[in-house]
Amino acid sequence: MTRRFSLEGQVAIVTGASRGLGFEMARAIAESGARVWITARGAAQLNAAAETLRGEGLDVCAHAFDLADTSACAAAIETIAEQEGRLDILVNNAGINVWQPLTQATTSSWDNVMNTNVRGPYMLCREAAKHMVEAGYGRIVNVGSALAAVGRENVSSYVASKHGLAGMTRSLAAELGPKGITVNMMAPGYFLTEINTEILARPGYERGVSARIPLGRWGDPEEAGGVVAFMVSKASGYMNGHVLMVDGGLTETFVLPVDA
Repeated sequence: MTRRFSLEGQVAIVTGASRGLGFEMARAIAESGARVWITARGAAQLNAAAETLRGEGLDVCAHAFDLADTSACAAAIETIAEQEGRLDILVNNAGINVWQPLTQATTSSWDNVMNTNVRGPYMLCREAAKHMVEAGYGRIVNVGSALAAVGRENVSSYVASKHGLAGMTRSLAAELGPKGITVNMMAPGYFLTEINTEILARPGYERGVSARIPLGRWGDPEEAGGVVAFMVSKASGYMNGHVLMVDGGLTETFVLPVDA
């Protein structure tokens, strides 16, 4: 490993890391040498994920809390930073989605999505920044979605939350950049993760989506992990306020199926 990609001696927090993309992000960051704290709501699954990564020889700890609980967010950052004596990296990966047509949607579901996808990451950024500003260094990566750049039907709260997260990312980049902290967003497209099991079971769904992606396939979660490991390394030092689309070209191109 070259020094520019090394995270030796650094401490990272990755939310929503008990499975899927968050798990692979945590794995990639730990493989680069950092001590990684993985978080999620469910303690049992989170601890199992930590055991798996420790079984691979990686330096991983687990801390369960609910991202929608603002006091729990602040307490998590303080507990980890105090125990470690530093906090170098924050990856805000955790998020939720609610599929609801507008006329059937509820304000409670809207609030739940916003609290988890925007307010929670805001709280973590705010509390983490206090430690990073003091150290004069930090890397924050907010994980958005391809839907942070475009819209889609029946998921208005999710789309709004990811657009909001993109805006927050740019604003924090402007504010924290002079203090040695970069803030960027990784925006994934379609990946083969557990969370997509239900939609992947729909006849023809995977093939239909793949036909609209220039690479012709869904992403492997490991590919998301590698991107984030780069984004939190010294190699990305001049990237700030950027929304990096990791979607096989889906949102940057206009591709129709051959038979369209």
